[in-house]
Amino acid sequence: MSRKDYFDDPNAPKAQRIVPAVTAFVVNDHGDLLLERRSDNGKWGMPGGTLEIGENLASAVVREVREETGIDVDVVGLVGTYSNPGHVIEFSDGEVRQEFSLCFRARPTGGTLRASSESFEVRWVPRGELDALDIAPTTRLRLDHGFRAEADPFIG
Repeated sequence: MSRKDYFDDPNAPKAQRIVPAVTAFVVNDHGDLLLERRSDNGKWGMPGGTLEIGENLASAVVREVREETGIDVDVVGLVGTYSNPGHVIEFSDGEVRQEFSLCFRARPTGGTLRASSESFEVRWVPRGELDALDIAPTTRLRLDHGFRAEADPFIG
């Protein structure tokens, strides 16, 4: 399924619902960031997805990172909360949503790096290479906040 993201676009379709989602800011011991090139839009992003019934937020982070990248993680903190009503996502099946996303800090604990059906490519990216990648503005914001490593999470 493909998707199109709208950012502060007056011609964007109207969101039909708000969906709770998580993303994971995962940095290894070398300071490299775990990213995937998404199969739904071709952009680079942090692993993540929507919360499923019966799971808590930390479990969703662990599940999504493992499913999408093959890496096992422990959740260690919160980067921030993101609920920008100007960011609307339209999917090829007709769904249009606004996400309420929580971005968590996670520490890699094991696993084997691999792509999934949700990604074309998965890799550890050195911080100095991030500017060369096609990354959505909403993801860049989360990355900026994650690298700041402030004690208080972003709320927006």
